[in-house]
Amino acid sequence: MWASILERQAGWKADDPTAVRLSSEDAIVLYETAPLHALMSAALLRRKQQVPGAEVTYLIDRNVNYTNACTINCQFCSFYRPMGHDEVYTQTIDEISQRFAELEAIGGVRVLMQGGVNPDLPFSWYLDVLRDLRTRHPSIDLDCFSPIEIQGMAEITGMSTLDVLRALKEAGMHGLPGGGAEMLVEGVRRDVSPKKGGPEQWIRIMREAQQLDLVTSATNVFGFGEGAAERVEHLERVRGMQDEALTRGERPFTSFIAWPVQLETNSFGRRNRGQNRVELGAGPSEYLRHVAIARLMLDVVDHIQASWPTMGVDVAQMALLGGADDIGSTMMEENVVSASGTSKISASELELQRLILRAGLKPRRRNSRYELLETPTEGQAPLPAPVPALV
Repeated sequence: MWASILERQAGWKADDPTAVRLSSEDAIVLYETAPLHALMSAALLRRKQQVPGAEVTYLIDRNVNYTNACTINCQFCSFYRPMGHDEVYTQTIDEISQRFAELEAIGGVRVLMQGGVNPDLPFSWYLDVLRDLRTRHPSIDLDCFSPIEIQGMAEITGMSTLDVLRALKEAGMHGLPGGGAEMLVEGVRRDVSPKKGGPEQWIRIMREAQQLDLVTSATNVFGFGEGAAERVEHLERVRGMQDEALTRGERPFTSFIAWPVQLETNSFGRRNRGQNRVELGAGPSEYLRHVAIARLMLDVVDHIQASWPTMGVDVAQMALLGGADDIGSTMMEENVVSASGTSKISASELELQRLILRAGLKPRRRNSRYELLETPTEGQAPLPAPVPALV
C-alpha cells in the first residue's frame, strides 16, 4: 500500500490545483510501513519539485537567551530555572548588545532572542531593549520571543496578545519564531507542558503575528511517546495554518523545523521506569523518517530545515538528501537545547558550506525571510577560520 501512495505523490507538481495532496490517513501508513530509503527518495523528489535547483541555504546568526527565569516548568526543559533560584539570570542591554556586535563582526544578519516567561520583567523592559537594539544594530533582524512569552507579557499587562505583538513590532521586532509548538496535540501538550496552554493558544498567537506581517516559522519537537497519528496531526495543523495564511494574503510560515526532544540530562527522560516504561526521544532513522513525511505533507511550506544541533552534522547532512533544503544557522551560541546534553552548539560558515558541498549540493547564504544573499566561498573573506572538519 505504501508503494501506491508514493507513486501518487510522485505526480505532485507545484501550483497544480489537481495535484494529489497527501492525506493524514496515507501519511500514517507511510510513517508506519514505508521503507526509509523509499520515503527519503520520494521526499528528495518533492524537494526538487517544490524548491528547484541544488542550492541549500543557511543563515549567519546567533541565539541570545536573555533570561532563564520561567514559570512554565516544561518537564523536558533543562534550561529554565524557577523564580528565586540561585542560578536565575537576566542579561543587561549592554550584555545583549555585545552579543549583537560579535555577530556583526562576522557578517551576521539575524538574532534569535528568546528566554523564559519571567513575570519580574515589566513590559517596558522588552520595549526598551528592542528600541535600543534597533538603534545600536540597525542591520540585524530581531526575531524575538515565542508565543508563550507573548502570552506571559499579555498577562502581566492586561493587554491582548495582538496588542502586545503590535507594540513589540513598533519597537523594532522583526519576527516571531515558532518555538514552543512542541506537539500541537492536546493530549501530548497537557502531559509535557500543561502550563503552556493547548494547541489553540499557540496557533492563535502565530496567526496574529502573521496578520501583523511578522516573519514566522513553524517548529515541532517530537519523541514524547506519541505515535504516528499524533505526529501527523501536528503536521496537518501546520499545513492548515499555512493554507489559511495564503488564502488571506498574509505572510505565511517561512519554514518548518523539527527535532527530537533532547533528554540526556533531564529526569523527564527517565520517567515510567519498569515494565510500563515509555521510550522517549527519537534516533537518527526516526528523525529522517519524520523529515521525509514532513516534506511530503507540507506541500505549501517550501523550506524544511535540517537540525544539526540536535542530530549532529552527519544526520543533518543525510536529511538534505531526504527532503530538507536548509541547514539552519551558525548560531554562535545556544543554551536551551545544550542544557539537555547536546555538546555542539555552534558552527562556522565554512563548516556548514563543507557539509553542504559534501552532500553534492551548493551552499547559499540567506536571511530570515529566505531571501538569497551574496555567498563567499572558501578562500574568500569574510569566512571565519574553520574548526576541525565535521564530515
